[in-house]
Amino acid sequence: MNIDKYPSKLLENAVNEFSKLPGIGRKSALRLVLHLLRQDTETVNYFGNSIIQLRNEIKHCRICYNISDTDTCYICGNPTRNNSVICVVENIRDVMSVENTHQFNGLYHVLGGIISPMDGISPAELEIDSLVKRVDQGEITEIILALSTTMEGDTTNFYIYRKLKDKPVRITTLARGVSVGDELEYTDEVTLGRSLANRVPYESSIGK
Repeated sequence: MNIDKYPSKLLENAVNEFSKLPGIGRKSALRLVLHLLRQDTETVNYFGNSIIQLRNEIKHCRICYNISDTDTCYICGNPTRNNSVICVVENIRDVMSVENTHQFNGLYHVLGGIISPMDGISPAELEIDSLVKRVDQGEITEIILALSTTMEGDTTNFYIYRKLKDKPVRITTLARGVSVGDELEYTDEVTLGRSLANRVPYESSIGK
């Protein structure tokens, strides 16, 4: 079938929407839509409703800004976690990556991105001030900067360090088992776990 000529406008509309997803071309989108057409109505309705419910009902944790079904995520609400240590990450995928290592039992702080002037992302658009407020509450003893080892990640690390360096909190960063230029979510669990366990003072990572 020539995918530029569809037998149905409804089919074409569905393919158009699927092809807007990251990494999904029109041929892949067509395969996905045709797969759904082969399913029973109940299955397709459940699929569609789960996406609608996700978009309408998902929340961000009021403490760490991780995604959650409730106002406080299951990590922040877990009394067995070490609430004196915060691991600072870029996004939700990084929380999942760190959790999969089973090497960290503290809390998180999701920035919602990293500083990137080229993309128009400034510190004011990230959850940095809220991180400072958490430190100012006086219960935090260590901040682990666990951002990607890219130029943007390093810039964000340094900005946060400057905001926190005069406060009574230990600031550490991942050991360089994570290669320069790597994004956290693509680092294997063993390497990431070791980098967490062997974290170093941030000052030493910048040559001070």
